Amino acid sequence: MERKTEENNKKLVLEAFDALFNRRDYAAAERYWSPHYIQHSSHIPPGRDGLFGLIKSVPSEMKYENSLIMAEGDMLMLHGRFSGLGLPANWIVVDIVRIENGLLAEHWDVIEDEVTQEQSKSGLPMFGDKFPQ
Repeated sequence: MERKTEENNKKLVLEAFDALFNRRDYAAAERYWSPHYIQHSSHIPPGRDGLFGLIKSVPSEMKYENSLIMAEGDMLMLHGRFSGLGLPANWIVVDIVRIENGLLAEHWDVIEDEVTQEQSKSGLPMFGDKFPQ
């Protein structure tokens, strides 16, 4: 039963991220994010309204891509890339999400600028198998 719940939670979070960050479908996003959503990110105002307001303010070209998602019970960790933010570099982000009653209830993140091949000391890309153009 636990495994099925974790798989359902992964699907839920990926659908939620796509609805909000890629499709900008705020009505759909309201069905995924709790009205009591707790935001721990330093650059996002509190609550669901703070998150939605931030997304409304970023360039329409912003896109989220996911490369990895892991679940343990009601906690999920995603490794992804935000591009099109109008910043000098894409963001590589680890998002940590807690699910409660089938909704995204709490969020933490760790953000890092994506580097080029010339900047990478390891010689490996930070996301996927290719460096950003």
